[in-house]
Amino acid sequence: MRAIKKNQQASGHTEIITAIKALASEKDISEDMLFSAIEEALKAAYKKNVSRDEDAPSNLTVTLDHTTGDVHVFARKMITEEVEDSANQISMEDALKIRRDYRMGDIAEIDVTPSGFLRTAAQTAKQVIMQRIREAEQGKIYDEYSEKENEILTAIVQRVEPKGVYVELGRTEGILEPSEYMPGEEYRIDDHIKVYVLEVNRTGREMLRGPQVRVSRIHPGLVKRLFEMEVPEIANGVVQIKSIAREAGSRTKMAVHSTEVTIDPVGACVGPRGNRVEKVVDELKNEKIDIIKWSPDPAEFIANALNPAHVLSVFVAENEKACRVVVPDNQLSLAIGKEGQNARLAAKLTGWRIDIKSQSQAAEMFDMPVEELPEEPLGYQAFYDEVAPAEAVAESGLPELRDLELELPDSNAEDDTL
Repeated sequence: MRAIKKNQQASGHTEIITAIKALASEKDISEDMLFSAIEEALKAAYKKNVSRDEDAPSNLTVTLDHTTGDVHVFARKMITEEVEDSANQISMEDALKIRRDYRMGDIAEIDVTPSGFLRTAAQTAKQVIMQRIREAEQGKIYDEYSEKENEILTAIVQRVEPKGVYVELGRTEGILEPSEYMPGEEYRIDDHIKVYVLEVNRTGREMLRGPQVRVSRIHPGLVKRLFEMEVPEIANGVVQIKSIAREAGSRTKMAVHSTEVTIDPVGACVGPRGNRVEKVVDELKNEKIDIIKWSPDPAEFIANALNPAHVLSVFVAENEKACRVVVPDNQLSLAIGKEGQNARLAAKLTGWRIDIKSQSQAAEMFDMPVEELPEEPLGYQAFYDEVAPAEAVAESGLPELRDLELELPDSNAEDDTL
């Protein structure tokens, strides 16, 4: 019977080692890390369940043989002439019974492995292995998805709750918070939507759910990534997206530039018969998208940004990053846009504060008939240089632009440009 029991114990020991090696290989986890974690857990288990009296040793080591699976608990005690603390000290006489080569002041290791500790070891090992596997898998998923920040993913709606829409992103869960909803867009279970990855958190609502990803449907980066998917010239770097200003669900302005003079950046983004931009518009539920040509000349860029309005001239004040734009009388409302949206988006897109005046308003400012103002662009600042030069402004008693109280967007507003 003793031989049978001994064989069973040996079998139990080796099963632990087999399980550790198999799981370490399958999950690509370090064996040494698992052994070390199990030994620390066994030490805690011993202190909690076995060693409770005042004389119990406080300095312990637990060893798990990496080949046989044998488990031993050792109390580490200093060898002293007089034993004042039996929990942490041992006499020379008793130490020599353990090993003949001990000397005074050495640390003696006394085997205090309790009977039946293998069962505790097996249970503890199983718990530690499962925990470490879970942590390792979560770590891998976190590493995978943290690399996807600022990227676009296809998500499947799983749950719609008051505090957010939970979506499946493959190996983990994402949350679309109400502040990241597109206005007017409804989300239903099993809907497939494109989302922009804002942030990856290491753990979700529950430890078992793994890393949780915060996603958005309103970020300007979503528009940028969608165009990268649809426009090969953007993907290969020939066409560059310089900036994007977006009011999600309503309208977006995107400034593009070509590194090759033979490539029209706007045409590349629109695509043959408009099929490229249409795919992006469809994904964004018919959000209007204005694609405009970027220019290193601020005046020209600002004029382009106010599309579809026709701009006669732009007067810029470089130091203040502020400008005054003149448009035909019948284009003023178009330039400003409904509830100021066109001007607001143009300001975000360019990073400039923009004040828009009609020809009549400009004529009144400079005390000259409207018919004497140009009806065609004169190179933007040319309007002020030729029609109303600085001398004329000074003679009229009007302040210079930097001294005007312009009706401009807030320069401290959140910048949505990319």
